[in-house]
Amino acid sequence: MTEAEALNKLTAFCSAGEHCRAEVAEKMQRWGLPYTTIERIEEQLVQEKYIDEERYCRAFVNDKYRFDKWGKVKIAQALQLKKIPSSVYWQYLNEIDADEYAEILNKLLTSKRKSVRAESEYELNAKLIRFALSRGFEMEDIRHCLNIEEENEVSE
Repeated sequence: MTEAEALNKLTAFCSAGEHCRAEVAEKMQRWGLPYTTIERIEEQLVQEKYIDEERYCRAFVNDKYRFDKWGKVKIAQALQLKKIPSSVYWQYLNEIDADEYAEILNKLLTSKRKSVRAESEYELNAKLIRFALSRGFEMEDIRHCLNIEEENEVSE
């Protein structure tokens, strides 16, 4: 594959959806392109705004917490694996609306509570906490949602 062919394929790839440098570099490595060519193509894609790490982060954070119901910890880890600097992605993680974030976690826990079997409230809460932690939510937020749920159950 020539450099021009690779560039054409990658501009089409990047035009179809948001992609980061790491994804594009990995694709070119699989094609067997030399590292100097990979670097040149990456720079050209960045200069022409086909690749924009900040735009990618904004879209990734939004999609993962709204649609996939991921917590901030899991999103941050995924972005680290994509070699995005923490200075870039924390800006967008901190922009997540706290009320909406808590509502997503609360709905997840409420839904999971219906399917979890436990012999005691303690065991149930332990299972819910493990579930929420595996989805990338912070312990403080999980405790807060579980306490809110318990208060609601008592008043009903």
